[in-house]
Amino acid sequence: MEIIIIILAGVLFTTAIYNLLQKQLLRIIIGTILLSHGAHLFILTMGKLKRGQPPVLTDGVSEYTDPLPQALILTSIVISFGITALLLVLAYRTSQENKTDNMEELRGNSNE
Repeated sequence: MEIIIIILAGVLFTTAIYNLLQKQLLRIIIGTILLSHGAHLFILTMGKLKRGQPPVLTDGVSEYTDPLPQALILTSIVISFGITALLLVLAYRTSQENKTDNMEELRGNSNE
């Protein structure tokens, strides 16, 4: 099961890098979203989630689940949601002001 999640995280990282290298702003934003989802899966896989175990150590429990990876993923989800909302607003405002979302056209030329 872990190998499938690792392969899925690799596919997410690959498509994220591909989208980050595009010229349209919306594809770049989709790339950042996919990159954050790949990071979430990577953290979850490296944390070795154990099912059916209590998250805290109490009396008589020798096996427990480490709650740190889950807390990191939850924090990362909230941060990536905020970053995504900010990027979408900035892309919308940029496309409204400049009438384009192409990064080559937004760069301008040497005369400007």
